[in-house]
Amino acid sequence: MKLTFVLTKLARGALTLLLAVTFVFIVLRASGDPAQIMMSDEASPDAIARFRERWGLDRSYLEQYLTYLSAIAQGDFGLSFRDGRPALELVMERVPVTLLLGSAAFMITLVLGIPSGIFAALSRGKLVDQLTMSATIFGHSVPNFFLGIILILVFSMTLRWLPSSGTGTIWHLLMPAITLGTGAAATIARFTRSSVLDVLHQPFMRTAKAKGIPYDRRVLRHALPNAAIPVVTVVGMRIGGLIGGAVTIETVFAWPGVGLLLVNSVNQRDLAVVQAVVLLIALTMVVVNLCVDLAYGWLDPRIELHNKRAAKA
Repeated sequence: MKLTFVLTKLARGALTLLLAVTFVFIVLRASGDPAQIMMSDEASPDAIARFRERWGLDRSYLEQYLTYLSAIAQGDFGLSFRDGRPALELVMERVPVTLLLGSAAFMITLVLGIPSGIFAALSRGKLVDQLTMSATIFGHSVPNFFLGIILILVFSMTLRWLPSSGTGTIWHLLMPAITLGTGAAATIARFTRSSVLDVLHQPFMRTAKAKGIPYDRRVLRHALPNAAIPVVTVVGMRIGGLIGGAVTIETVFAWPGVGLLLVNSVNQRDLAVVQAVVLLIALTMVVVNLCVDLAYGWLDPRIELHNKRAAKA
């Protein structure tokens, strides 16, 4: 894999991060004055002015923006308005909990999505295929937050088998992970099925069959590796979807992760914390997409060659 290929992807990732930070910076400041929200209704105009001066909110937007970019370049993400602690420290305290939820949901996604998609493709038109496609339609149709509420009503409020909120045990993790992982599993199952079916009808598969290669070997050695690239694409996209979906799911289940911190910080206009969380999410998305692009180049070197020819044209 060429160094220029990697450097190009890194440059695009850096530009994406800059755009994300800029967008959040503008939206947060355009949505209201944090001083008015953080201070009590009885606060005097002098107290509000001192608050704005202390946190640099009395400066122009351009000056605040340049100061913020300069601070980020030095690893300083600012202080929380709420308790005065470093914003990055507050975010990193929540990261392990969110990683636990995301990892569990991702495992559920892979275990349910890829095998069911493969079996559906290999059993096209049969009962297994019909049941799988019906399940994927259900997974696409039901919003994650609605599924989470249904699970709480059934397994917490009615059956009283599982806790409805909090963390600490595997039983606390079970419902949030299932809620977050099932929608992504439906997407991956559909794309896996389509990709495998497309490969099964390629000429090289008919050639392998004509040569007398056993069916199992044709599927494992020829069909699945060639069907992997579209699946890798969807898996990478769904990782980002799991991160974004964690904001809603953590709120529904009161899971004390980064998503819940983001919601609370937005409500309180805690600018530094919100910006740190969004930057972390954007960085995660960039890293995931970079890994997917690098996996493309490894799985099929023709992709790198095609990109190079397109750049020359």
